Amino acid sequence: MAITMADVAKHAGVSKSTVSQFLNKRYEYMSEETRYKIRDAIKELGYQPNYVARSLKQKRTSMIGIIVANIMHRFSTEVCRALEDFFNDYDMNAIICNADNDPEKERKYIEMLRAKQVDGLIIFPTGQNIELYQEMINATYPVVFMDRKVKDLIVPTVVVNNKEATKNAVEHLIQNQYTKIAIATEELTISTRHERRQGYIEALQDHNMPIIEEYMLSTPIQSMAKELKKLFSLEEPPSALVAANDLVFLEVLKFAKENDINIGKQLGLIVFDNIPFANLVSPTVTTISQPAYDMGKKSAELLLKLINKEGINSQDTVFSCELYVRESTNGPGDSR
Repeated sequence: MAITMADVAKHAGVSKSTVSQFLNKRYEYMSEETRYKIRDAIKELGYQPNYVARSLKQKRTSMIGIIVANIMHRFSTEVCRALEDFFNDYDMNAIICNADNDPEKERKYIEMLRAKQVDGLIIFPTGQNIELYQEMINATYPVVFMDRKVKDLIVPTVVVNNKEATKNAVEHLIQNQYTKIAIATEELTISTRHERRQGYIEALQDHNMPIIEEYMLSTPIQSMAKELKKLFSLEEPPSALVAANDLVFLEVLKFAKENDINIGKQLGLIVFDNIPFANLVSPTVTTISQPAYDMGKKSAELLLKLINKEGINSQDTVFSCELYVRESTNGPGDSR
């Protein structure tokens, strides 16, 4: 026969409501002796709380959903770690889903998680499911967007200063005498990639440097090697390149190795992402670092406030990036 909360209360010599307070960690008016009695009773009886019944009573499941665009990005894993750490402190569980930047997968995950009645969602949005996003907003369902903006939607969003950070990185290359600077991104389907490209363009414009269309790659990762080959087959190939994320960076490294291009000497390189081994490879790699853990924590704080029906500012929370200058941009620029 299943052990009930009433059995625990009788065994511990306390009321059922006191056991309920103990299980919900409301210890404010509970003596240490009472806590020990309840704890021992639970252990001796082998009591397992009925979380389904509790969630029905509280109208919460103590679960949140995280829909990641691509779990392969180091940035995504750092954000997820922060989210899990934060919600664990509140005895809430996180369900992590990987949408692969696919709007159909994203839609299915949103519908599945809401069917499971998770208390709220943190989404790295594809930007393609506008009606579904708007439906959640209209229903005042707790949702926070991470890393990416979706135009014309009023949703709490946590992002970095993509345009400004990329602009600063390109200016660093220019100051180091690089003039033939390229940028490589994945397809321009999300706000972050557009903003990084825009920062690149503005830096060149500010220094009266030409905007060369062939120097701006935007292609799926599967096609990146082919596009890099075209880029470096130009009559005047670039002397420096900004890789817009870690997956692009790996493709650039692979291409450079296969084609005997010396990073740091023949090609200046900056990566927009958190690369854990950037200071260990040779040459060490200049990176634009995002405060991923802090961003994850902030998005968790915002979501919890929404779940608790507390007022929050729905404007974007924008974090600054930091440029870590290393050997990959200390070459001779275009003077070689």
